[in-house]
Amino acid sequence: MQQTIIVQKESSNGVGTAGFVLSLISLCLSFIPGIGWFIWFLGLILSFIGIFGNPKGLAITGFIISLIDLIILIAIFGTLASILP
Repeated sequence: MQQTIIVQKESSNGVGTAGFVLSLISLCLSFIPGIGWFIWFLGLILSFIGIFGNPKGLAITGFIISLIDLIILIAIFGTLASILP
């Protein structure tokens, strides 16, 4: 009797995962103006590109975190601009 073996390869979205990780790093480093903006931008772009791949979960989460981080970065930048002469 022959046995049939079925191997299923799970698909992954490397770009979306990278965008998610960069978004989390940017959220943690948002108090550093130069690095926070650069990592935020990379996370936003990679998450946006990852939305068009499958699976979309981490890419969408990374995109939402990037948008929340944008609000935080603008608030920090506004605070620094009002403090400095």
